[in-house]
Amino acid sequence: MPAQPSISRDPALETRVFWEQHKSLIIVALLLAILVIGGYTGFRFYSEHRTTEAALALANAKTVQEYQAVMDHYPGTAACADAYLLMAENQRSETKFGDANTTLRAFLNRFSKHDFVTTAWMGIAANLESLGKPDEALSTYQRLVAEYPQDFNAPLALISQVHLLKAKNKIDEARRVCETVLTQYRESLLSSEASRQLRLLKTSGEKSPVAPGSMSAPIPAGSVSSPAPP
Repeated sequence: MPAQPSISRDPALETRVFWEQHKSLIIVALLLAILVIGGYTGFRFYSEHRTTEAALALANAKTVQEYQAVMDHYPGTAACADAYLLMAENQRSETKFGDANTTLRAFLNRFSKHDFVTTAWMGIAANLESLGKPDEALSTYQRLVAEYPQDFNAPLALISQVHLLKAKNKIDEARRVCETVLTQYRESLLSSEASRQLRLLKTSGEKSPVAPGSMSAPIPAGSVSSPAPP
């Protein structure tokens, strides 16, 4: 049986045939790749440039109006978030506690996942105290601990409750707060303050002994002079 003649392959010819058959698709794919790469590079350059501008604007900001300008011109940037916090601190330093809380709540609405969310809540609680609203301040501290028990501000929020509870004569609750710090946050720098507060609470909770049936100590004889004769 005669052998079949071998068919020689020409790689150059095959490549040319493939090109002629698919050149339109290849050109479109290359153009799309160029556009995607160019768009990403351009966006990245724009984003980095915008971030730098925002940081410089924040560094130069000193007034409420300048912080507001950073927020308006560079929304969504890290500098924008920081501008809210710095603006609130500026307002607090001017004793505008209500305005400071408005700013902090706006920060929480726009940056609910920010690392300093609990710092904003601590600021709100402190401002409520300054506004003479101890009950609202106390509930804010308690809410922070309940929602963010592992946060670095949790032990501070607990300690901040002690003087408010003492003012309401809730000594047992104040003690429990201190004990919570000592048991759950023993590694915190505030554990020593919790120990000090607990000692003070125990001391203040001790009552002087009073004789049964007597509401006060007896008055020594002769300590009250008789009225002068007419």
